[in-house]
Amino acid sequence: MTNDAWSLAKGGIRKDIGAHNYTTWIEPLSFRSMEEGTLSLASPTEFIGKWVMQNFRDVILRHVSANGDSAARLVCSASSHGASRSAAPAQTRTSDESTQRSRAGQENTLDKRFTFDGFIVGKSNELAHAAARRVATGGPVSFNPLFLHGRVGLGKTHLMQAIAWEMQEQNPDKRVMYLSAEQFMYRFVQALREKATMDFKHLFRTVDVLLVDDVQFIAGKESTQEEFFHTFNALVDQGKQVVISADRSPADISDLEERITSRLQSGLVVDLHPADYELRLGVLQHRVDSFAAHNPDFQLEDGVLEFLASRITASIRVLEGAVMRLFAYADLVKQSVTMEQTQDVLGDLLRVSERKLTIDEIMKVTCEHYSLRMSDMTSARRSRTVARPRQMAMYLAKKLTPRSYPEIGRKFGGRDHTTVLYAVRKIEELMIADDQIAEDAQLLQRKLES
Repeated sequence: MTNDAWSLAKGGIRKDIGAHNYTTWIEPLSFRSMEEGTLSLASPTEFIGKWVMQNFRDVILRHVSANGDSAARLVCSASSHGASRSAAPAQTRTSDESTQRSRAGQENTLDKRFTFDGFIVGKSNELAHAAARRVATGGPVSFNPLFLHGRVGLGKTHLMQAIAWEMQEQNPDKRVMYLSAEQFMYRFVQALREKATMDFKHLFRTVDVLLVDDVQFIAGKESTQEEFFHTFNALVDQGKQVVISADRSPADISDLEERITSRLQSGLVVDLHPADYELRLGVLQHRVDSFAAHNPDFQLEDGVLEFLASRITASIRVLEGAVMRLFAYADLVKQSVTMEQTQDVLGDLLRVSERKLTIDEIMKVTCEHYSLRMSDMTSARRSRTVARPRQMAMYLAKKLTPRSYPEIGRKFGGRDHTTVLYAVRKIEELMIADDQIAEDAQLLQRKLES
């Protein structure tokens, strides 16, 4: 086998494991020899060599053998040249390593759907989107780290991968690494077990942008937190960008070391709120347009998208799953999808998503927001500090429940339906004239819908 034969085999390996795994793990390898069925490859570091042996040995041997060279064994070890570079100070590394380090590397193959073009922006995620876009430009950023948090299915992973895709496209000279906190921990534990911690540190502390998903996973794991903390500090001190995501804010992650919480809060912390109706409808329309572009015969009855946007509020992910199920149904039966078929195909999702919000819950959340007692909602007190929150609760009760004005009035201390009607109209007027009232109404609605 020759170096040219190895280059030919690498083409097939790339197709099997994906471009990003290939760029990170296979491309840095160089051909050494092929003797008596043993393929010998040189790795820039011992850590990379061991990772390749454990994760890609079979696929390498298969493609080498497919090209006419019978390979039964793989040896992948660090060359003396690679080892010396690994130990060298950053400022004295060779230009070859600089080129190698600059290649964009991913722990996972990025999802091709998760780009900025495929991200639908609404009021609930516009700040997160703008911050991610700023990071993706690769220019100076006034905040580091960027911390995105929100419950499952709101677009955190989508934005993080979109940053990686954009930087890979616009700044191919920068090394971008995206991985989950679980994968970070797994690789750290493996490095400890194989006494390759220096290779691990070198690998992570020489990236230009590090994106770590679901950081709450390392809470309570002391050794991993220690390494994460030092990796984080090393990158920030070098002016390298760090982007983190979690299912809650840094302060709300229990068993996370205080010093890590403090560092995570030192940058820009952005909460992705549950999607409102307009955003849900926009996501649905985008998915339908994408599908219809490749399936021109696909048709949805008028009103189906609006129906789904109003009924499925759990998360964008659930919403996309619902529309994908309709696509599959339409493709199988080869006919347009009616409202009746939608309700039948998505019956389980619709039953789970049925709104069960009560007026009592609305009163409770409103009282918590304005620091009132539940008894204030039904009392005769008319001071503005009590009357305005009571009107807000009435407005939300009318907007978010199917209850009539008289029914709402009875829940608020037996008030007349005209009182409720006045309260609803008053809040609607104030939302136009008073930004604080509008902000309160939006915030309370998000809390209640989530």
